[in-house]
Amino acid sequence: MKKILVTGALGQIGSELTMYLRKLYGFDSVIASGLHKKDNAVVIESGPFELIDVQNAKQLYDCVKKYNVDTIIHLAAILSAVGEDNPSLAWKINVDGLFNTLEVARENNCAVFTPSSIAAFGPTTPSDQTPQLTIQRPTTMYGVTKVSGEILCDYYYQRYGVDTRGVRYPGIISYVTLPGGGTTDYAVHIYYDALLKGKFTCNLSKGTFMDMMYMPDALDAVVQLMEANPENLINRNAFNITAMQFDPELIYLEIKKHIPDFTIDYNIDRVKQKIADSWPNSLDDSAAQEEWGWKPKYNLESMTIDMLDKLKEKLAK
Repeated sequence: MKKILVTGALGQIGSELTMYLRKLYGFDSVIASGLHKKDNAVVIESGPFELIDVQNAKQLYDCVKKYNVDTIIHLAAILSAVGEDNPSLAWKINVDGLFNTLEVARENNCAVFTPSSIAAFGPTTPSDQTPQLTIQRPTTMYGVTKVSGEILCDYYYQRYGVDTRGVRYPGIISYVTLPGGGTTDYAVHIYYDALLKGKFTCNLSKGTFMDMMYMPDALDAVVQLMEANPENLINRNAFNITAMQFDPELIYLEIKKHIPDFTIDYNIDRVKQKIADSWPNSLDDSAAQEEWGWKPKYNLESMTIDMLDKLKEKLAK
């Protein structure tokens, strides 16, 4: 990767990944893009920034030409809970936007990284140690768009030779940027409420296990996969990756070790609970381990220590 365009650069993952890539490859070598210029001055002012709507193929094409881009990190997307509120917009952004990105990549010989998600699985998917290749059949529009994207990326590699690569992200936890409408968002908000309120009301029930990952590992995964030897990649797109599995009670008990008076209660969001119940409890990420050396650095214990330390510093400012 020499010249990198990041779409959705102001989102939860994009805002941190853009800065991570700039520190690795040079601040002028990573072009951030988004629908607006607000909410994240660090990303906007620390390097090139372009206003791009991924539904507009010409804007994508012109940016790639302007900066001689060789790699597109395509993060622009509508997330799960928001996608259920507006399925039409989710399709337009998540599928039509990806199609435009792949077309521009084909025309300009760019590599493309596109994240999929555990939402690409459904209630008929094996829920424990979910295989790399298995039945998917998601029941949310977000999941439908992610499966479509996985297949579309495979097609562009097989049909046109576009160097497409991607992972299936679990829930992502970060102290830097708040999440934007996903079903796993509770696992971020619980840390804030533990420190600010000493109590947390969870919108998912006890026993709702899902795969999760700390943001530093999520960022490392992008670089590791994009720098991997293509000859070693069998699956290429939608690699299962994971770092930990827990339900709301386990993360609560881990936080309580550090904040003994912390309490939790439950007020279930039926829509989010139904979505979460359709997703796997745990993923088999052996293909990622074998093909490009995937190995997370954080588990629930070490992530909780770091999250609480970093959030205390952030909230004290």
